[in-house]
Amino acid sequence: MAEWLYEAGIGEARAALIEDGHIIEARIEREGERPRVGAIITGRLIEPGVVRLDLPGDPVATVAARGVPLGTRLAVEIIRMALRERGRDKPARGRLSDAAPDDGPDLRARIAASGLPVTDLAPTGPDRLEDAGWSDLIDHVRTGHWPFAGGALWVDATPAMLLIDIDGDGDPLALAQAGAAAAAHVVRCCDIGGSIGIDFPSLPGRAERQAVDGWVDAYFPQPFERTATNGFGFLQIIRRRERPSLIEQVRFDPVATDAALLLRQAERAVGAGPLQLTARPAVAQWIGAHPHWVAMLERRAGRAVAIAADAQVKGTGHAQ
Repeated sequence: MAEWLYEAGIGEARAALIEDGHIIEARIEREGERPRVGAIITGRLIEPGVVRLDLPGDPVATVAARGVPLGTRLAVEIIRMALRERGRDKPARGRLSDAAPDDGPDLRARIAASGLPVTDLAPTGPDRLEDAGWSDLIDHVRTGHWPFAGGALWVDATPAMLLIDIDGDGDPLALAQAGAAAAAHVVRCCDIGGSIGIDFPSLPGRAERQAVDGWVDAYFPQPFERTATNGFGFLQIIRRRERPSLIEQVRFDPVATDAALLLRQAERAVGAGPLQLTARPAVAQWIGAHPHWVAMLERRAGRAVAIAADAQVKGTGHAQ
């Protein structure tokens, strides 16, 4: 039976839905990622269709508020979180509400609402997330390279859509079927919404292209809309998009990604005496800018913590 593993990490909560020992869905929620979907936030209309929310950092949300005078205070229900894209950011989207203020469900509440069992993990004991492939998953997200039997996917998030290229040798139809299953796994695992373009091997026959359409319908998580596969092997899917995908979170904020991974590593470091975190300057500065993270790590590890910046360090860094 599938089971959610949940970890309240330092600066980042993470969850993975595990089935047969493998991660089939992965989610992270970083500190400060607000407002959440479902939150009711008060704010002030600062320009037509734009509300400045009463939250730290003064974020804004777009909202349909025709005829409402500028300066009016409103309550807004968030229906889509703010999104980060390559070269631009999109503000949160909301709608007017008369409900009481509410922070909206956090990651722990959302996975509990699935009805599946949830196990809360501690930084001591077996690392069940890692045993299921957490680090490998993050590496796939970073590189955009997702191997499967007989081929691989190359995944890239562009401002227009997320693109999935199916690459491999051998029989094109067999590659298309395996690629469709692999692409469906990535979409579900990383909670990808919005516009998704999939480049299948070119299949000249109408029957073969219709077979691809059938595999997409069978494999991909519903609901979605799609085009038919064209003669060049391209198909487009549209899925509901409420939150940034794991790909957007990891790839468009690499400093926060490495900081969270380093803090996770530090929580599990063994030894006595001061615990030193060594990372490239941007990551060291990011952790140092959140002293409550350092204090939390000291409490959890039972050790004093020092942070060292080293320009020669690549990637996540190390803790020892």
